[in-house]
Amino acid sequence: MLIDTVILLAAAVVVVPLFKKLGLGAVLGYLIAGILIGPWGMRLITDIDSILHLSEFGVVLLLFIIGLELQPARLWLLRHSVFGLGTAQVLISTLAIAVVVHSFVPVWSVSLIVGVGAALSSTAFILQTLAERRELSTQYGREAFSVLLFQDLIVIPLFAVIPLLAGNADGVAEGHGWYAVMKALIIISIMLGIGREVLRLIFRWVTYFGDRDIFTAAALLVVTGNAFIMNYAGISMSLGAFLAGVLLADSEFRHQIEAEIEPFKSLLLGLFFIAVGMSVNLGLVMEMPVILAGSACLLILIKFCVLFIICKLFGHSYTLALNLGLTLAAGGEFAFVLFALAGNNSLLEPALVEQLVVIISLSMMASPLLFLFNDYIKEWQQRRKEPEYDRIDEGANPVIIIGFGRVGQIISRILHMSGIRFTALENNPSQVDFVRRFGSKIYYGDATRLDLLEAAKVGEAGLVVLAINDIETSMKIATLLRHHYPSIPVYARAHNRLHCYKLLDLGIKVLFRDTFYSSLKLATEILKGLGFSSEEADQTVTMFREHDEALLLRQHAIYKDEQAMIDSVVKSRAELLSLFESDVVGNKQKDELAEKPTNK
Repeated sequence: MLIDTVILLAAAVVVVPLFKKLGLGAVLGYLIAGILIGPWGMRLITDIDSILHLSEFGVVLLLFIIGLELQPARLWLLRHSVFGLGTAQVLISTLAIAVVVHSFVPVWSVSLIVGVGAALSSTAFILQTLAERRELSTQYGREAFSVLLFQDLIVIPLFAVIPLLAGNADGVAEGHGWYAVMKALIIISIMLGIGREVLRLIFRWVTYFGDRDIFTAAALLVVTGNAFIMNYAGISMSLGAFLAGVLLADSEFRHQIEAEIEPFKSLLLGLFFIAVGMSVNLGLVMEMPVILAGSACLLILIKFCVLFIICKLFGHSYTLALNLGLTLAAGGEFAFVLFALAGNNSLLEPALVEQLVVIISLSMMASPLLFLFNDYIKEWQQRRKEPEYDRIDEGANPVIIIGFGRVGQIISRILHMSGIRFTALENNPSQVDFVRRFGSKIYYGDATRLDLLEAAKVGEAGLVVLAINDIETSMKIATLLRHHYPSIPVYARAHNRLHCYKLLDLGIKVLFRDTFYSSLKLATEILKGLGFSSEEADQTVTMFREHDEALLLRQHAIYKDEQAMIDSVVKSRAELLSLFESDVVGNKQKDELAEKPTNK
């Protein structure tokens, strides 16, 4: 087991960062890592079942986290999307997939199980990808979250129903099925009735008498304990973990619990995906590549069409329907659990489960490609929607401001207050529209184009303010200005130290680093709060500023030599400390002289 653990961790550490770097996502990295080390790859690990059973606890922890996020107020806010769009997506996708499956497997119970499992999408992959791309707060991100939330909710009763279906199918003694249902309902009712106060009491006790390690142990105990209770009731462990999360969703401990559980959830969920990758039958893929790949493509097509149509029926825009359809079209991790559970309960044949695992895995592997395709469509649509550049219809002004974000707007207000005319250029049409609503005059255009700079009469200006935050765009414009207008002074905003060095390479001397001066001001107030006098705080920060500005110019000559830069940083720290100590000694001597009596 120790060797297997080393292999699993090594595979994750090597493969997953590579896939994230390529923009393909961690989930796909885990799946490929599992394929590589599994029985159909390098055969480093062959005992899949034991690893799969252990890793399924990652799904349990995932559902606990989902339950924690399910605050009643948030659910009420998203109710139309969750119970409207989400319900329609699951029901219609299930029926559409079931009809297709029924033409090959003429048993409706099997077709419906396959349909509902395939209708689910990957909560772990999609939410993580949307978060990495900072799209969770967009409209389509919120709609995707709502649909995924309903899918997670529907999984809970599915996990509970499948064993009951199996019991009925096997002809269990009369009354046993109803007994199991009643026992489950009673236990769930007790949990919902007293669970909230009991769990809060536990965490208050631990918080008062324990430390962080005990708090983590208590959080894991709550998850495993509720999972055990549900398992005893004959229902999926995931339901117990989910209910525990829901009961704690409004508690004051929610964020701390989530922070403590997250590392375990991420690691075990990654292990689950590796185990799924190991169970992918590559021999089956080689045996029927066209059928399996075609089935995966058909699944994506069906789910995309269903999502697109119901989004339009719900009144959403064409763009949102397209984005949501491509985002949720692939299969998800809960399908693996659902199909495995159905297979263990003899509702699905082992051979069919193997084929379904391969099909869902192939569709998930296509998810990054669907995201890239979606990006391409959004860029194409954006290019079509972009308005034409403005025609600059005024004469030369003393100042040209390139970039009208936070920095450019503050500079423009000060110039306006001082009665100095300026020409403002901005290449973001949304920003242009926003600023114009407040009465500011601004031109939409791309300052990396020489014809726009000529139209703005840069050659007749007194100076140019380069207030672009993006380093690449800033350097393009700076290079253009230095080449075509070498005599025009450029006052440049620098994003970081490296940006400063690159601007200095072009001969631009007046540089202002983002956050540098605001950080100095904040440091001054911090020193005052620590007991420094105003004079001492100002003097200390001024000493640092002068030293750092001089250091910036010195390091410009060596910034391409990494070792020289490291030596310079170490040396500059010693210099700064020595400078501060000598200043403190000097001030102390001055104070002592001032206190000595003078002889007249």
